[in-house]
Amino acid sequence: MYEFRDDDADRGAATVKINKFGDSFSETAYLAQGWSESDSLWFYNTTQGSNLLPYGFFLVLEQADSQVLFRSNENINRYGYLPQNPTISNPDGLPVGMVRDEYRGKQFMGFTCAACHTTQINYGGVGIRVDGGPANSDMETFMVDLAKAMHATLENPEKRSRFVAKVLKQDSYDNAKAVLADLEKYAQRIKTYTIVNNPRDTKRPLTHYGYARLDAFGRIYNRVLEHIMSAQQLRELLAETLSPEALAEVMTGVEPVLSSNDRDHIIERIQEYLTGKQIIELRNKIYNPADAPVSYPFLWDIPQHDYVQWNGRVDNSGIGPMARNAGQVIGVFGTLDWQEKDGITLSSVLGGQGFGDKHIDFQSSINIRNLRRVEKQLRKLTSPLWPEHILPRIDNTRLANGAELFTRYCASCHERIDHTHPSRRVVAKMIAVSSIKTDSKMAVNSAQFSGYSGILRNQYVSAGVGNILLQRQAPVVALLTSATRNVVTTPDKDKWFIQRWAERLLDFAYTFFDNDVQPSLKRGDYTPDTTANPFASIMAYKARSLNGIWATAPYLHNGSVPTLYDLLLPKRQADDPADGEYRPDEFMVGSRGFDPVKVGLKSAGYDGFLFRTSIWGNHNSGHEYASGRTPQPDGTILPTLTREQRMDLLEYLKSL
Repeated sequence: MYEFRDDDADRGAATVKINKFGDSFSETAYLAQGWSESDSLWFYNTTQGSNLLPYGFFLVLEQADSQVLFRSNENINRYGYLPQNPTISNPDGLPVGMVRDEYRGKQFMGFTCAACHTTQINYGGVGIRVDGGPANSDMETFMVDLAKAMHATLENPEKRSRFVAKVLKQDSYDNAKAVLADLEKYAQRIKTYTIVNNPRDTKRPLTHYGYARLDAFGRIYNRVLEHIMSAQQLRELLAETLSPEALAEVMTGVEPVLSSNDRDHIIERIQEYLTGKQIIELRNKIYNPADAPVSYPFLWDIPQHDYVQWNGRVDNSGIGPMARNAGQVIGVFGTLDWQEKDGITLSSVLGGQGFGDKHIDFQSSINIRNLRRVEKQLRKLTSPLWPEHILPRIDNTRLANGAELFTRYCASCHERIDHTHPSRRVVAKMIAVSSIKTDSKMAVNSAQFSGYSGILRNQYVSAGVGNILLQRQAPVVALLTSATRNVVTTPDKDKWFIQRWAERLLDFAYTFFDNDVQPSLKRGDYTPDTTANPFASIMAYKARSLNGIWATAPYLHNGSVPTLYDLLLPKRQADDPADGEYRPDEFMVGSRGFDPVKVGLKSAGYDGFLFRTSIWGNHNSGHEYASGRTPQPDGTILPTLTREQRMDLLEYLKSL
């Protein structure tokens, strides 16, 4: 009850006069989605164990090229995050989804689920906030600019002096030396994070994310690969990467780090002994490019799904939600103090590590209890209905015609559900990439990426059709499975022994017994997993129910189509007539301005991020059912919709 005491009538929403894209709104409106004011604010401000940088640093850090605070509302809005006014649960007025977190007695700025899963669309001077909607943020540029701001503070004496003085006033540091040591550490950590996730060769051209997208899995994979690296494997990789002369010089500084008892963050700690070129070479050896950005999934009905993620990777039954959410926090800067230790523990046995003479301690900042509570909270969240008191009224004649078209063209994959029924279920319809022909990069990366197993080497991981032995290199999806399994079986060591185990067992029991989703077979057209190809089924994408789809632009899994109207058009091919109507091959993203006719966000007429669909990862082809180019699941190709029919179908989609 205490945590839900914040019931600000405006849910903390701050208005913005005008931003760089010309968007403006003078009032904020929330829609009926099953959440009260206190429910929304609890979701925005409930910590999950994310530790991006020291909290005091974020409060006073200046932008790289000015004295204006990095966290100013104008700057935050520039990255697509939603500014907030101070409220009881957010006294410093941080943006939606950014909070003060604590780990081992220190305070950090971290992210909550709301940072990626709360959106706003602007129409007629009203900012319509949608809880659980896909964020319109540009996290990639946010992280790059944050690193620049921290390095500028280190390099500019005046900035540095102001920064240190302001941090010391907060009483979180004893002296300037400690402040500067952490500033240097976190500046390097964040800069390294931005470098690690970049593509690195001509076969994988640079795929900037822009707004409303993130390669979350790619970044989670790389965080796992960084923190499971063992000292012995790092020695081997350095020997394979460097010349004998360079290796001998480097190991003078690196070997004491690798030989110490403190083995967490070893990749970060050896970087001071490597040149910039050597760091890049080592990066290319260890990490995969996080170059398959996808739209943030919308969260309503997520607890009711049988499988989640765009490619149906995660089984949502049993304790699946606990592991899924733990993996998500790994990606958004949970502190991962993973290291090898002698002997066994109850946690290591429960995590499947066996009874050998060593085990891996998966201590982390990840707050399993709050993640479980957020999952429960999402059960109350419902999809938003088209607000006719703000947007143009729905044409009932067109709606009736559109309902018939939906039944013919869409319903075989996108099931209708009662979006408020407490016992609703959402069954994912999986469709092979080869059938739907949308961009394949996300699915390919998930299935094919591998990495060095490090401290997980020789452990076994279940792949559904059998166990996989993690050898020197292993599928990253299996490494992530092992890591998250062990994270959730490792209780918080800051608490008394009985308390920490009682709480963790309660979380397990609650998640398992309170989850009505049971294990089930996937439906649809896809290649099943086999012992020869245990991850074949993730080469497919999921079709889900479309309730609330009007508020989730841009469209397709990779955000490559700006509006629902454009989605009903074909992708232009080389032999198509020039005077036809096609999906745009290039368009702008960044604006929250809403187009109620085409149903999507404003995609032209301003200087935003230019989305180019010619790049692998950005392709806008496939899912061309309305254009007579993609067969229905039964093999039937339906006639191309006329413009009037497209408008009818759009009117029905608005009503879902």
